[in-house]
Amino acid sequence: MSILTTELAQDIVSRTMRIIPFNVNVMDAQGAILGSGDSDRLGQLHDGALLALAQRRTVEIDDVTAGKLHGSRPGINLPLHVDGRIAGVVGLTGQPEQVRQFGELVRLTAEMILEQAQLQRALQHDARQREAFVLEWIRGESGAALDAWAQRLGLRLEQPHVVLSLQLDEDNLAADQAQATLQQLQSTLAARWPRLLSAATGPYELVLVEACEEDGEAEREALLQRRLSALAGWLEEMETPGFRLGMGIALPGRDGAAQSCLSARAAARIGRQRQPKKRAHSYYELALPVLLSGLDHGWQAQQLRQPLQRLEQAGKSGLRRTAEAWFAHQSHPGATARALHIHRNTLDYRLDRIAEITGLDLERHEDRFRLYVALLLG
Repeated sequence: MSILTTELAQDIVSRTMRIIPFNVNVMDAQGAILGSGDSDRLGQLHDGALLALAQRRTVEIDDVTAGKLHGSRPGINLPLHVDGRIAGVVGLTGQPEQVRQFGELVRLTAEMILEQAQLQRALQHDARQREAFVLEWIRGESGAALDAWAQRLGLRLEQPHVVLSLQLDEDNLAADQAQATLQQLQSTLAARWPRLLSAATGPYELVLVEACEEDGEAEREALLQRRLSALAGWLEEMETPGFRLGMGIALPGRDGAAQSCLSARAAARIGRQRQPKKRAHSYYELALPVLLSGLDHGWQAQQLRQPLQRLEQAGKSGLRRTAEAWFAHQSHPGATARALHIHRNTLDYRLDRIAEITGLDLERHEDRFRLYVALLLG
């Protein structure tokens, strides 16, 4: 595919004609005029450009020569080189002795524009390759092909990576608006954090993947929490509408990103349910409910939810709030009573009623944990 397009050709014409008092034409590698200050000449073959392409050098056309060439005018035609290859020709209309002094300036400007466009295209291609790789990686694709792809991109799959799920509110944002917002954020993030890989999984979610440098578990967790806070703060500064950010567990290997992605989405979902006003949620703060989220279905889930169902069947939703406050305050009776604005004796009565209705002995660690799991599963 040629780097020289109609849009680039006209851009070259517009920029150069702002600084020189002559008409400029830009031709492709076949001599067709793609851009010109004279719109009537667009699409025509340019004989001077054909000569410059055939001879691979600058060609000047005076009045005598122009009379021998069909539809030609006096001027100078200079081949455009990009990466050692001729990409097209730029021509200046006018007497050669008048336009000659501007020829190299125009050619330099045109080649600079083409080189910038080629670099941008290469960067876009690289970004698309990275995005395609991320999509395959978080889907759990594995094998030699994924390893080879990672190697070409300079990635080490054996290194721990963490996935973050950036989600926009589907209820208050149209799909096209959400998609445009995520595209803008993706572009800005690529410039701000170049090592951060990203991929849009749909109009409302952008997945981010980052390598973890810290070896120690505690140090890694602390670093990731700081990163989550920094990213959430930046998104708020960017006035990102209705965003939710979930960070997963950092894991190595081919399957690490897929598992981290699942935990990031679970952290975002559970965090939203438990702390709806908070924007950023982490696996490391919600490890147990995230790990239990895989038990949402099946007979095991039914059995685990049974204590909570018994409370609901008894019409005792207030007892559920008591149990939640009790666990939130580490089963400390004084702190729980103060949080609920009730007397200690009232709390003891409510806990006895919970035990009676659920059939659990809250003095036993196992029964207490069963009630906690039931509350987590909802």
